[in-house]
Amino acid sequence: MDDIRLVSPSIAYEDDLLCFRQELLEAEDADSFAGCGSLRTWTSMEDYLEHLAKWSREDTCPLGSVPSDTYLAVRVSDNRIVGIIDLRHHIDHPILGVWGGHIGYSVRPSERRKGYAKEMLRLNLQNCRALGMTRVMVTCNRENPASEKTILANGGVFEKEVPVDGGWIRRYWITL
Repeated sequence: MDDIRLVSPSIAYEDDLLCFRQELLEAEDADSFAGCGSLRTWTSMEDYLEHLAKWSREDTCPLGSVPSDTYLAVRVSDNRIVGIIDLRHHIDHPILGVWGGHIGYSVRPSERRKGYAKEMLRLNLQNCRALGMTRVMVTCNRENPASEKTILANGGVFEKEVPVDGGWIRRYWITL
């Protein structure tokens, strides 16, 4: 795996973000857009950036939602987006507190199984610490062993499974 860094989305990544989005659409994976904000439904880069900015602050976050920060995981060697990860500032929410958790992430389909998810989560846990968080919940589908390995490699401790839409979500807690 090459080195990556987490950066805030910007207009400079528009073309690569379009390609990333297309790969996710073609993957037809239930978790494809986890942690990506409104990327699935975006109409323009400007709208996407406006959406992310609105969701990043408590005073502008839509009613019934929680503030979050979204980061692009960019490979240092070629500045290519390999993933997207978000950080929800809290999970005082009926879905996030039960099965959504503090962090969601997606890895570009062509970049999967290279260790990027593990590193993305590790880097995002640093952002959690910077926000003063001491413990975060990260979840995955029971049928997603790759995500489970990512969570465990970052110190995740299994708590329980919860039923969601006919499937099962595994809840893990990471102490920071």
